[in-house]
Amino acid sequence: MRRSSASKKTGQSYSTPTATDLYRSASSKASSKESERIDSLFYSFANGSSGMIDPEGIETLCAAMEVNHTDVRVLMLAWKMKAEEQGYFTLDEWRRGLKALRADTISKLRKALSDLEKEVRRPSNFADFYSYAFQYCLTEEKQKSIDIESICELLTLVLGSTFPPQVNSFVEYLKTQNDYKVINMDQWMGFFRFCNEISYPALDDYDPELAWPLILDNFVEWVREKEK
Repeated sequence: MRRSSASKKTGQSYSTPTATDLYRSASSKASSKESERIDSLFYSFANGSSGMIDPEGIETLCAAMEVNHTDVRVLMLAWKMKAEEQGYFTLDEWRRGLKALRADTISKLRKALSDLEKEVRRPSNFADFYSYAFQYCLTEEKQKSIDIESICELLTLVLGSTFPPQVNSFVEYLKTQNDYKVINMDQWMGFFRFCNEISYPALDDYDPELAWPLILDNFVEWVREKEK
């Protein structure tokens, strides 16, 4: 009797991996390794008890990135992560931000900051970042407003380099007036709209009859009185 051929079918089918299959496999392994490095980097700054990067960890992170902890790019990084609590990064937030930035080492994260700043300063993103900055500073439950001193610091940090004359003048007004102790989101966003829509210092296109927050009516009146 003739022996069966070695190539005789055994009921199992085999297929040679395609170039696409190999690429997907390599890509999946690379992605897995990147995720591991991102997680490892997180735990090098995280508090062992809370399992989060806390204010002390953020200061250590800033030192490693060679930026001051008051640098606006740290706030931009929080925006990219969609961090919810000021001064804290969770693992999920960290993963979200660093994967988007393709940064799995401190060196890559440091280099990514300049590109992140360009991304944030695009008009399509900046309004969202400006709104986020206010919400990020609401540190108490059910808090809806921020004290004047903190608002002045936040305005200078977030908007000072974009609209210097308006911000400097508004900060001066806020520090000298006595009618407002806090600023809410409507007033915060109203000032952003003011900077984008109203010619300054002319103010000739400012119409108090339109839906401006009252604080801006008072600010414009203060500026005009000062210019007399």
